[in-house]
Amino acid sequence: MSNLAEIPYITVDDYLAGEAESPIKHEYVAGEVFAMAGAGDEHVTIALNLASLLRDHVRGGPCRVYIADMKLRVERADAFFYPDVFVTCHPADAERRTAKQHASVVIEVLSERTEGYDRGTKFAHYRRLETLKEYVLVDSRSRSVEVFSRRDDGWLFQAVPEGGRLRLETLDFACGLDAIYEDVTFEPVESTGD
Repeated sequence: MSNLAEIPYITVDDYLAGEAESPIKHEYVAGEVFAMAGAGDEHVTIALNLASLLRDHVRGGPCRVYIADMKLRVERADAFFYPDVFVTCHPADAERRTAKQHASVVIEVLSERTEGYDRGTKFAHYRRLETLKEYVLVDSRSRSVEVFSRRDDGWLFQAVPEGGRLRLETLDFACGLDAIYEDVTFEPVESTGD
């Protein structure tokens, strides 16, 4: 029989206290803490492009755009995440300093390492946010953008076609793929040889 170390349960208060002092970011899910890995050039550029476009769009209104250093609390999942980009228009979030709770749009930039989690478990947690209306997945390895929109009967999936536009109905926002992928240079795919 193997001797497994027991993983201690971390309270929300202990997580938040530790996170305030930690040099690296951690996500929290139901008492467990997970270190966040760094991101590559493509990932960071895409997130910055989207945050900039959205910030320009909502400027002067009640909505705020946040990037990867702001926590998003999903209380019904007992979790804290650091989405790549998210937007909240809820007045209570304007008063919160370290974590927001009412995102209407969440954007995750996919990498080989995070794609499965972002599409699966993380999206399942995000869906528990009653305010979430649109979840966007943007690939950092190719020009591919997908939007999941909350409807009365479930979530509607739409892939943005090449030459098409990302549309976020919640924010009355639209932009082309060229704007999302501006200054992004994809790593060349290695040939396997024949």
